[in-house]
Amino acid sequence: MNLFAVVQAAGWPVWPLVACSVWAVALIIDRFLCLRPAKVAPASLLNEVLSFARTSVPSPDVVTQLERNSALGEVLASGLRTLNADPKCSEDELRSRVESTGRIVAHRLERNLTALATIASAAPLMGLFGTVVGMIELFGSQGPGAGVGGNPAQLAHGISVALYNTAFGLLIAIPSLIFWRYFRARVDAYLLTLEVSAERLLHHLNALRQLPRR
Repeated sequence: MNLFAVVQAAGWPVWPLVACSVWAVALIIDRFLCLRPAKVAPASLLNEVLSFARTSVPSPDVVTQLERNSALGEVLASGLRTLNADPKCSEDELRSRVESTGRIVAHRLERNLTALATIASAAPLMGLFGTVVGMIELFGSQGPGAGVGGNPAQLAHGISVALYNTAFGLLIAIPSLIFWRYFRARVDAYLLTLEVSAERLLHHLNALRQLPRR
């Protein structure tokens, strides 16, 4: 039996599950593309920035290129841009700008994770709904006019609707939950990297401002 035949046998309650499965696949592909290390936190970027800003703050053009490099580059660039705009800004202002950018980046990294978690939670319930519909059809086929053995065709249809929807709900929920946990762990690791890197940059910039000017 091919997939289309299975979907037909599952009845109309399976179509919302099919839509959820397509949505879940799209979200998983999107998160794989957006959470690549090269797009979020390249391994050597922080050391390159600290080396480039060893004695002075880079020019605005260089900071703009850094901002476009990755999510980590965007956070680091916010601190450098703040000093370019106001070299005499306080340490609290500098930290506030970097933390504000960090929150924006964190929100972007966590985008679509809630939707994936919702699918993982809702799919079994939707499968249960299909199961209930199948059971209603099953018992409906055993009405007073159905005879002693009932209607075999409606009986088989009700059982197939119940079982197929349960299976589809679990089939969608389990991978969605696995990938949600995987992406959640990856985002948490990235956020820790961003926080530690930002702290190192702030320490470096504060030390840089204390150097005697030539």
